[in-house]
Amino acid sequence: MLRQSAAGLMLIAAAIGAPQMAQAESKTTQMEAMPMPDLTIYHLEGRRSERIVWLMEELEMPYKLEYVRGDLMASMAKVRGLGHEMAMVPTVVIDDHILVESGAIIDTILTRYAPGKLAPARDSEFYPEHVMWMHYAEGSLAARLFSDYRAWRTNPPTERSRFVDSEAVVQYSENYLAKHPWFGGAEFSAADIMMLFPLNVATGLNLVDKEKFPNIAAWKVKIEARPAYKRMLAAARPDGMIGNLPPVTQHPPSERK
Repeated sequence: MLRQSAAGLMLIAAAIGAPQMAQAESKTTQMEAMPMPDLTIYHLEGRRSERIVWLMEELEMPYKLEYVRGDLMASMAKVRGLGHEMAMVPTVVIDDHILVESGAIIDTILTRYAPGKLAPARDSEFYPEHVMWMHYAEGSLAARLFSDYRAWRTNPPTERSRFVDSEAVVQYSENYLAKHPWFGGAEFSAADIMMLFPLNVATGLNLVDKEKFPNIAAWKVKIEARPAYKRMLAAARPDGMIGNLPPVTQHPPSERK
């Protein structure tokens, strides 16, 4: 938005009246929801595609879910059947658009079809941190977790990285939850949807000792009590986790107290 000078704003206010000016500015900053088109989620049980199912359940918006129950290979065949060059999950089809990357899909759905929902207001003190956690979930947290997982499966470690390792990225999340109830700050937001998967990976694959992260554990209890999360599990993971990755048998000792 172009900013007017103070003198310019005074002239506009005099010409159209302050109330009308405020209303006009409000219309330019508020986004109206576009009609929700048909949306299909291509899914693998227990994978990142759960985020999109969960999002749609939180929004109480319709969607179609495509997967073969209990058969990851058959579910992937459905994704490949789209003929898209990047066969991965989640893949979401919205009208004629085939989209990948869960964070981008969530951002598209909220911005276009549910503005103002599952995110702090843009002028909120929590908005910058909400956006940060939306990106941190994959850019720092999941990236480091899976990097360590692959390395440790090949060569069990004896010490942790002196820079940033899987425990450090989880500890940063733990410290934030010590001061805030949600990754969106005061309220549940899409950042919480993004953060659950990698934090489950951290403890589920034995990359960190879950007993050392009580704030994350308490946050997970709240997450799992949400009706939309329960509906997601019933729709997207009716038989529990399918095709689990084996946890690491050893992770290096913690240097954090």
